[in-house]
Amino acid sequence: MSRPTSMAFLALGAALSITMPVVGQAPVVYGSAQHSFRVVTVAEGLEHPWAVGFLPGGDILVTERPGRLRIIRNGRLLPAPVEGVPEVFAVGQGGLLDVMPHPDFATNRLVYLTYSKPLGGQESTTAVIRGRLENDALTNVEEIFVAQTRGRGHYGSRLAFDGNGHLFVSVGERMAPPSGNLEAHPAQDFSNHHGTVNRLMEDGSVPPDNPFVGRPGVRPEIWSKGHRNPQALAIHPVTGQLWEAEHGPFGGDELNRIEPGKNYGWPVIGYGMNYGSGLAIHAGTRREGMENPVHVWVPSIATSGMMIYNGNAFPRWKGSIFVGGLAGEQLSRIEIDDSTFPLEETLLKGIGRVRDVREGPDGFIYLAIDDQANGRTPIVRLEPVAR
Repeated sequence: MSRPTSMAFLALGAALSITMPVVGQAPVVYGSAQHSFRVVTVAEGLEHPWAVGFLPGGDILVTERPGRLRIIRNGRLLPAPVEGVPEVFAVGQGGLLDVMPHPDFATNRLVYLTYSKPLGGQESTTAVIRGRLENDALTNVEEIFVAQTRGRGHYGSRLAFDGNGHLFVSVGERMAPPSGNLEAHPAQDFSNHHGTVNRLMEDGSVPPDNPFVGRPGVRPEIWSKGHRNPQALAIHPVTGQLWEAEHGPFGGDELNRIEPGKNYGWPVIGYGMNYGSGLAIHAGTRREGMENPVHVWVPSIATSGMMIYNGNAFPRWKGSIFVGGLAGEQLSRIEIDDSTFPLEETLLKGIGRVRDVREGPDGFIYLAIDDQANGRTPIVRLEPVAR
């Protein structure tokens, strides 16, 4: 069992409220505990942007949840979407979701996408495809993973390459309600992909050293189990450690250090409550054989998108974990030190629903804002400003 989690988190700085930058106007300068920065608009005119990916040469890929893959080139959003994207189940939370260029994209031109794959009627699941991006179109598209799940929403759907030939894929618990016997919940059933982080080879095959390979009745792709809706996944650029953040219910979002074969407890343990009644969902906050989170958000910020900073533009932020908040409309910066409790600083409170967080090749921090209801759906970036 992992070490206990403290609920007494220390804030490094006050939340920073923000007015969205407008193209042509001088950006406002914001302060934080370590760096001053400005927020610069990169592109506008998107519909429900979900994820951002960077290509050699400067192009930026953006997924739009209704089913379009877009390109930002030379500071301009190209009007035509990329051709060759598969049909998506664009209902509710479903659609075209994560995008991740292969680490050797300059050589192989491969791009990976996750999406809600229609299964007929109102059924869908999380799936992964890869294809070659040539002349602004996807070719040689192949489906490399289809999760064994059914349900509404909570697709998870984040991707992460570890640099050693492996691809991690998160899958949500598909909104299966916890009731009765919590241990019988689909997220605790290892014969399916509900509530999982999965480890694949880059072609979608199963690595022979996965923790459950050869075990009867267990999906061999599973790397970890017992998650709710993991919409944030990142590899630490120095240690190689896999990190994940997931939505709790009414409170109880989690940041987890992911280890192979471990069970992260949903819905048996956790820190959230039922939306309607406000009553406890879980049997408790700890149980032998189940992992506790490194950090918990109460109230929930609805975590989505995560990166671990390693650039030079913000040198005092190296090693910090940045997590976007949807309901929280904020960017959370977390410092992790194994000898102390996590330290959190809230940035950009009120910026809108932060769907994705990425470090660009320039060392700037890029955010996808999906705040369609308020007309705010740009890609923006944080740039340092000398104090």
